[in-house]
Amino acid sequence: MGLGLTYAFLNGMNDSGSLAAAVICTGAVGPRKALLLVAGAQLLGALTAGVAVAHTVGRGIVAPGAATAEAVATALAATILWGLLSAWLGLPSSSSHALVGALAGAVWAHAGLGAVSLQGIGRVLVVLFISPCLGFAAAFALMKLLYQALQDATPKAGARLERAQWLPTVLVAMGHGANDAQKAMGIVALGLSAAGALPAFEIPFWLQVAAAVAMAGGTSVGGTRVMRTVGLKLYRMRAIHGFAAQAASAIVVVGASLLGGPVSTTQVIGASIAGAGSAQRFSQVRWGVIGHIVTAWFLTIPAAGGLASVLYWLLVHHP
Repeated sequence: MGLGLTYAFLNGMNDSGSLAAAVICTGAVGPRKALLLVAGAQLLGALTAGVAVAHTVGRGIVAPGAATAEAVATALAATILWGLLSAWLGLPSSSSHALVGALAGAVWAHAGLGAVSLQGIGRVLVVLFISPCLGFAAAFALMKLLYQALQDATPKAGARLERAQWLPTVLVAMGHGANDAQKAMGIVALGLSAAGALPAFEIPFWLQVAAAVAMAGGTSVGGTRVMRTVGLKLYRMRAIHGFAAQAASAIVVVGASLLGGPVSTTQVIGASIAGAGSAQRFSQVRWGVIGHIVTAWFLTIPAAGGLASVLYWLLVHHP
């Protein structure tokens, strides 16, 4: 339980940089106000969007009955360690990727490859990898539409877009709470049911509240290293870029949450920001930074899975 809530707290802290990057870096809202706004929206999203994603995480990655309490605890420990390392390095890595990889790695170390639901994990990975592409495409298309609509606009239009950024920021933060807080609910419920603390896999309301509060608390602390990478190093964002990127991210993340698809909000936001910049000029985006981020994304699943396997072997087989 403690490891699960720690994961939720650190997830919120690490992802807060991505969630607030656009609205802070364009000067629409100050850092402290932005983080509190995002944290409040996260809390609301986590408590109002149901538990479809939690069921996907708790039931769709490993075979029924294959996870033990020790395997779940090891998976959470590996996810937390990878998240701390990524935050220290300033990499917007995916906690969703890390959790999926770590859970599969720990259960594999416990019961072998047959205990991992390859079909289920395949579906999860497809969603995780397609969602950033959708974010990029949606932001690119939205920027083109905004350029067409505002080509004869006065400078006041830019000021209105800057003020309007709070709405898509709230929506994407609600989507993040609905998606990522549910991952914490799902993994904690899986561990509690494996340990016999819950009669069966279910998501009680008290667990929803605990995960939502933990994630919102982490977000309120903030993650400035990731914010610099996503919001400052890709290109110089203006209000129109921030609005398009956040609106596109909100569409993808909220839609996936309602459908039960576990996406990486960090990935979707980073791809949406790149898509918004590319719509103006491809050379505007620093593609070397994008490559650095993508490399971190692809490393996360095997790295977290390998770390969880080693931790399980050390802590369980050789205590």
